Amino acid sequence: MPDKSKNTVQTINPATNEVLKTYTLLSESEITEKLQNSEDAFQDWKKTGFAERSELFRKLSLLLKEKEQELATLMTKEMGKPITQAKSEVEKCAWLCDFYAEKAEEFLAPVAKKSDGSEAYVRYDPLGVILAVMPWNFPFWQVFRFAVPSLMAGNVGVLKHSSNSFGCGEAMESLFLEAGFPKNVFQNFLISGKQVKQVLENNHVKAATLTGSEGAGSSVAEIAGKNIKKTVLELGGSDPFIVLDDADIKTAAKTAVKARTQNSGQSCIAAKRFIIVKEVYEEFVEEFKNEMATLKMGDPMDENTDVGCQAREDLAKELAEQVQKSVEKGAKIILGGKRDKAFYEPTILVDVKEGMPAFDDELFGPIASVIKAENETHAIELANDSEFGLGSSLWTKDMEKATKIASQIESGSVFINGMVKSDPRLPFGGIKKSGYGRELATNGIHEFVNIKTVWIA
Repeated sequence: MPDKSKNTVQTINPATNEVLKTYTLLSESEITEKLQNSEDAFQDWKKTGFAERSELFRKLSLLLKEKEQELATLMTKEMGKPITQAKSEVEKCAWLCDFYAEKAEEFLAPVAKKSDGSEAYVRYDPLGVILAVMPWNFPFWQVFRFAVPSLMAGNVGVLKHSSNSFGCGEAMESLFLEAGFPKNVFQNFLISGKQVKQVLENNHVKAATLTGSEGAGSSVAEIAGKNIKKTVLELGGSDPFIVLDDADIKTAAKTAVKARTQNSGQSCIAAKRFIIVKEVYEEFVEEFKNEMATLKMGDPMDENTDVGCQAREDLAKELAEQVQKSVEKGAKIILGGKRDKAFYEPTILVDVKEGMPAFDDELFGPIASVIKAENETHAIELANDSEFGLGSSLWTKDMEKATKIASQIESGSVFINGMVKSDPRLPFGGIKKSGYGRELATNGIHEFVNIKTVWIA
């Protein structure tokens, strides 16, 4: 946590309360100097070709694979991610590097257009310095999801990482340099949330992306808006997991457990509200409970651990309060419900209704809210009855029905008979208070470029 008197931040292992490292925050003058360095780097980087950029990202991919254990351990120590999932996160970042190394040139190729001129086309030019304000829950993947397409497009990146993931931020900057990227093309800034304003208002910074809370997103969007700078926001989610009466209940329940407890439940796109039509409600709840009960909670460094601790003890306390308030309003705990310091048990709540935190709010931990729907129409209404609209999952054997319902669900993605996930090949993002803009695929790399029309007489 920040020590304002010394202008420092400590990273702390949430599983053990061990202080990992103390970091000194940048001063105003240091921020200004580093942003000038970013701008200088951009002037050279934008002149490089796709072949050169691709080669560097392929080297970065290899480095990630070579250092998988080291980087995964750092993640686990800083924010408590189960070690096996941390390794998978590193592997996914390597895949992302390889994907854009292969595809970026195609995604950014000029596109011919018909016009009244002899020729017209659209080209995609880089914008410049892009600020990324990133969270702790996927401390490598979220950053790479921004950095890889942005840098392949010719931009340069500035990272403001979450204070409890400062070590991950430093490690990523070192990785870029070790892979051979020019100095200052990707910089990690050790700054507080309050210092983001200075960065975003600097004339060298042309746009910003944020993954985080609604409050943080609103603040960044406000500052950027006043300075006429583009933003992409990926905020919270309260994703519905809809099970219809013709679904494969066993498979749905097994997937539901993974969808709710990935990263110890600390995922924006985790399934959070399980909306089950009444005909299969009891069967699903029984299967769901049995599957959830098999999970092992414990030391995040243990390869056999399924669910580790929350990223901080205060987050676990907040979860406990949300559960307690939901119970006071009529929800029932049928599994779990106990907290031990930063650890919160995998928990299932039933009889969840509107007006409860378990329905209305985003519970950022391994807590499943099960809701009974009267029928298919009611299930869709319940799914859409949320301020959020990030992802959604729908379970049915009727594909004609599934595609029809998919068009009615208010979210950035609908996964039919599968778990919501981010994939480099598919655009990712939300609507409503889950944010705006898209990451990944062609859509993501087009967010931070000048889509320029060239017309020739």
